[in-house]
Amino acid sequence: MPKQVDPVARRAHVVDALFRVVFRDGLQAASLRAVADEAGLNIGSLRHYFANQQELMGFAMRAMLDRVEGRLLRRVDEVGDLGALTWEQRRRLSLDLFAELLPLDEARRAEAAVFVDFVTAARTHPAIDVALAREAAVGMRALVRRVLQRAMDTETLRPDMDLDIEIERLSSLIDGLSLNTVLYPDLLPPEACLGVLRAHLDSLARR
Repeated sequence: MPKQVDPVARRAHVVDALFRVVFRDGLQAASLRAVADEAGLNIGSLRHYFANQQELMGFAMRAMLDRVEGRLLRRVDEVGDLGALTWEQRRRLSLDLFAELLPLDEARRAEAAVFVDFVTAARTHPAIDVALAREAAVGMRALVRRVLQRAMDTETLRPDMDLDIEIERLSSLIDGLSLNTVLYPDLLPPEACLGVLRAHLDSLARR
């Protein structure tokens, strides 16, 4: 009897292999064959799930966005009633939530590297869906808005804060930190990256 393959698990396995290839060798090296080799599959098995590199990259980007959003929203849901926390606990929670969007460990650095390569290539490469890159930027701002709004509602942040401006400032900060951590890990290690984020959030905190 042939072995049953879980298609969801198999796709996730392939996406992880793609992330490793892109992180190590760059987007240009992420051919179907290279990803199949990294995943320990034959290319025929990979083509059963993805017809071409464009389809694989689109699925990988979607999976990455879902992973990041899922991690952050799970953290929010785990907390429950923010009103039951002290001000210092709410302040720490805001830092922890936004830190989920930064490449502070190997898995998130791989995700960030894929994202940087993808959105850069989407500007000039006709085979890459630029709409998905834009969706990623919109999704980032939606997540930042959700966390900032919740922090404002629990009086963790300054009441005079302009929410729309701070969403753009914080989104740009996270993008910049992510880019520099991927490109120059020796200049911006995870501890320094987190310190910059902490300093920015402290500037927004209600005193």
